[in-house]
Amino acid sequence: MECTVTWTGATGARSGMGFLAETGTGHVLMMDGAPDAARPDNGGLNLAPRPMETVLAGTGGCTAYDVVLILKRGRHDVRGCSVKLSAERADTDPKVFTKIHMHFTVRGHRLQAAAVERAIAMSHEKYCSASAMLARTAEMTTSFELVEEGAAAAP
Repeated sequence: MECTVTWTGATGARSGMGFLAETGTGHVLMMDGAPDAARPDNGGLNLAPRPMETVLAGTGGCTAYDVVLILKRGRHDVRGCSVKLSAERADTDPKVFTKIHMHFTVRGHRLQAAAVERAIAMSHEKYCSASAMLARTAEMTTSFELVEEGAAAAP
C-alpha cells in the first residue's frame, strides 16, 4: 500500500498548512490544519478535514465496511449502515486518541440484534486493522441501534 502526501504550499500572503494525499489507487484526499490566529503562518485555512479527522473517518469506514460485509455474508437483509464516532485525545503531544466511541445505525429487514452485535464485535476483534491500531492507545466502545425497514415491494 502506498500514499504520497504533498504540502500544497503558499496560498498568497499566507503559507497555509494544506496537504494533498494521493493514494496508491490514484484517489486524492485534501487535508488542512485549523487556523491559528496567534500565529497565522503556522495555521491552516480550514479548507479540508484535519489529518486526525481523516484517521477517525478511515477507522469508521474500515469497521462499517466489515459490519456490512459480515451481515451480507450471513445472508441478512442489511440495507444501510452508518457509524458516528466520538473521540477524545490526549492533552499533550503526541495527542493520540484516548477514547473512541462508535455508535452504529444499521438498517434492514428483520435484522437480529445478536447478528449485528456479533458483526461489530468481529470487526473490532478480528478484521478492522484501523480499530486494532487505535485500540493500542484508546479505550474503544461501541453501541448500535437497528432501524427496521419493510419488505421489498413485490415486482
